[in-house]
Amino acid sequence: MKIGILALQGAFAEHAKVLDQLGVESVEIRNLDDFQKHQSDLSGLILPGGESTTMGKLLREQDMLIPIREAILSGLPVFGTCAGLILLSKEIISQDESHLGTMDMVVERNAYGRQLGSFYTEAECKGVGQIPMTFIRGPIISSVGVDVEILATVDNQIVAAQEKNMLVTSFHPELTDDVRLHQYFINMCKEKS
Repeated sequence: MKIGILALQGAFAEHAKVLDQLGVESVEIRNLDDFQKHQSDLSGLILPGGESTTMGKLLREQDMLIPIREAILSGLPVFGTCAGLILLSKEIISQDESHLGTMDMVVERNAYGRQLGSFYTEAECKGVGQIPMTFIRGPIISSVGVDVEILATVDNQIVAAQEKNMLVTSFHPELTDDVRLHQYFINMCKEKS
């Protein structure tokens, strides 16, 4: 099993460390050549937290947006955290266009405010249990389509969800010692292979 991690910007190294802890091979995807070289043997793809606008711009500049979108729509399991969630969303409030736009949800960027609005909590996540959640200027999922399963909420806001092969969190599971959400994603990848 090999998991690709989009490594254009953001917390990609932290995700690689978690996968290493789980004994899962990972490869950084920095450009279209990387994606095309590894696409046939990728079991899944992680879109890390960071700056969604920057990531979207780089995906377009490097002609990666359409190939990654097509791979996800063809069933490649994907795990988007924070900015990665925004990349996957079909609609972004106060923004004209989406990025990958594969997941049926509406999101609000930086809904938890600036860096000082960051916080830590613990909450129940369906299929995983009580888990730690680190929010850093995280987005809020305002609404989801009928095929999207809500996995976790904090203060009545949706912070984790799944639609078919797509898993998203508003928070950063890679910044805690708890590896269960990554294991949940690995299990999704195994089911698809």
